[in-house]
Amino acid sequence: MAMGFFDSISLKQLKDGLTRTRDGIFGRVARLVTTKSTIDTETLAELEEILIEADVGVDAATAIVESIQQHVRENRYATVGELNSLLREGVERQLARIGTGDSTEQAPARDGQKPRVIMVVGVNGAGKTTTIGKLAFSYGREGKKVMIAAGDTFRAAANEQIEIWARRVGAEVLQQNPGADPAAVAFDALNAARAREVDILLIDTAGRLHTRVNLMEELKKVKRVVQKIDPAAPHEVLLVLDATTGQNGLNQARQFGKAVDVTGIVLTKLDGTAKGGIVIAITRELDIPVRYIGVGEGVDDLQRFDGKQFVEALFSRDQSN
Repeated sequence: MAMGFFDSISLKQLKDGLTRTRDGIFGRVARLVTTKSTIDTETLAELEEILIEADVGVDAATAIVESIQQHVRENRYATVGELNSLLREGVERQLARIGTGDSTEQAPARDGQKPRVIMVVGVNGAGKTTTIGKLAFSYGREGKKVMIAAGDTFRAAANEQIEIWARRVGAEVLQQNPGADPAAVAFDALNAARAREVDILLIDTAGRLHTRVNLMEELKKVKRVVQKIDPAAPHEVLLVLDATTGQNGLNQARQFGKAVDVTGIVLTKLDGTAKGGIVIAITRELDIPVRYIGVGEGVDDLQRFDGKQFVEALFSRDQSN
């Protein structure tokens, strides 16, 4: 694959964005190592507690600790000198359970037909509109022609936000009057995108609570309508989750997944929480890959998720590249 915008982001940028998680979670692991002389039952119990408090999830924390316990038992290790490396290997195994990476590499548009349609969903406040703007920016930097469908027609100032982002990143925007049918917006946008030979169509949707049945039905309608034009669309359904919500994000993912077959997660605000372990919980408990993570407010702070790089940033004490 050709070098793209997401490939240019430095490891240091990721480390800086994950400082609170690294210090708040894996800093505790480091202190645990220095206060213990052997890997015993108490050490492993404390390790599991640290992981659970980091929102790694009970299942993932148990699996990681059990793998360490088995390794120690089979190899007769009695010291904690390599506990960090064993923990790191356990986390990497959890993140490798399902594929991750740039959504442009997943489910390509049928026969290369333009545009590639990406539907973006999520609850209010998760950072959905900002994520759309950052995605548009990144695709534009890769030389792609981008259009945004302003499908959040109910929230005041939503269209204005989309317009600001579109001007900022050089994307086209298609919108209708406030209160318009979101499905109609998506339908018109896809027709326009095809006529203008747009490469990427990003469909914004109204932020909604995953427990509101009528609003979830509306999302299903948007998906059905675009499929009348292209049966393969949307080629990606990205769910934007706020990392600071922790385990509640798992419930959101399950409900949105039932409604519109979510194909990838965008995890925002990782720089604002010490519970970045939610990435591991999502990977362990859901059959949905993490595609992108947000680690800052800047337009270039949305990063393609890479499990190995993520682990490197969490465990590294060196803040250089």
